[in-house]
Order: sequence, then C-alpha cells, then structure tokens
Amino acid sequence: MKKILIVEDDREIAELERDYLEASDFEVAIEGDGLKGQQEALKGKYDLIILDLMLPGLDGFNLCRRLREELDIPVIIVSARQTDIDKIRGFGLGADDYLTKPFSPNELVARVKAHVSRYEQLTAKEQTRIAQLSCGRLTLEAKSHRVFKDGEEVHLTNREFELLQFLMENRGLVFSRETLFERIWGLDALGDSATVAVHINRIRDKIEPDPAHPSYIETVRGAGYRFHRD
Repeated sequence: MKKILIVEDDREIAELERDYLEASDFEVAIEGDGLKGQQEALKGKYDLIILDLMLPGLDGFNLCRRLREELDIPVIIVSARQTDIDKIRGFGLGADDYLTKPFSPNELVARVKAHVSRYEQLTAKEQTRIAQLSCGRLTLEAKSHRVFKDGEEVHLTNREFELLQFLMENRGLVFSRETLFERIWGLDALGDSATVAVHINRIRDKIEPDPAHPSYIETVRGAGYRFHRD
C-alpha cells in the first residue's frame, strides 16, 4: 500500500483529503505543523507528500525546499494562494504539481495516482538506461540519480533530473515545451506546459557556466529546446 503524507494545518481539509485517499487504498498520515511535517517526511518513507503553504512552525515554501535537499519523491502543493508568482515559486523549489483551493477531492486523488504511477515508471526505467552521460564539464549518473559539474555534485529535483536526462539522451534533437511536458510529466498529467520553461531555467541556473547565455540547453526560437551536441 502506498503511503501519503499530508502537511496541512486545517484539520477539516486534511481529513477530507485523507478520507478520499484512503477510499482509493492509500495509507495516509497527517501533520499540521511545518517542522513536524519535515521530521515525519524524512523518517516515514512516504511515496508522495501533499503540502499546504500557510503552515505554523515552517511555511510550505521553505519546507518544500528542505525536503528537496533529501527526497526525490513527488510533492503536490495544495494552497489557497492562486497567483502565478506563487505557482512559479513552488515549481522552482521542486514541487511536482500545484492545486488551488477550493478543489475537487477526486481531482486530488487523480493527481496523486498519476504522480505515484509516473514515479514508479521512472524508477523502473532507470535500471535500463545508459549508466552515465557526459558533455563538456557535465556528467549525469543515471543509476545514482546524481549530476556533477566540474566534479562537484549539483543538486537537482526529481523533475529537473528527468528533464535533463531526457535532453542529454536525445542531444541535438529539438523538443517543444508541449512534447517535453508529455514525455516528462506524462500524457495523463494535469498541468501546464509553461511548467517546462520554469524547470529549464532552474536547470540552467545550476549547470550552465553562464545561465544568461546557455551552452548546454539551447532555446530554438519558435520550436523549443535542445541539448547541445558536442
């Protein structure tokens, strides 16, 4: 049975989410405080985390950032904050999805199932992929899920790693944002292809010698992105 952690200080909302998830055969735990949620997430071996932003102890943005330093499991933000800035910040800190309140509990369950399934597929595929990919000063190790720049490890979120790995495996080929969204997030993903641009920019900030003039991930105007071919 897959385990889900809900970090939400509104008990009524948390219990509603729990009831719908348990009805779909998930095991669910609830924490109402950001710091306690962090402790539970790091010790509980969960398959996915549902995270509110307005939390006591530690807000959801900082909690998401801290979790991403240790975990690569899917994180879904569920928040009443609906601005694009909040969504972009959430994705930039490593969230895999962003759902605004009020929401349909059935939609939440659908997103949880999609992300858990996608993560399982990704984990299985890692066993058959090329063990190591290199370009210039950049090295990606598929099995250990690690990236190195000039010999120093670069910490990427799960989605950032998937996106970089896909582009490196298909270097020289151009992919539109829509195609990348379908390939990385999945055909049944619920979201916006603009998310791809946010993740590309985050990857560039971490791997490029000069993110303003990228030498690895190139933008092809009107077409999409490609990874530079040596």
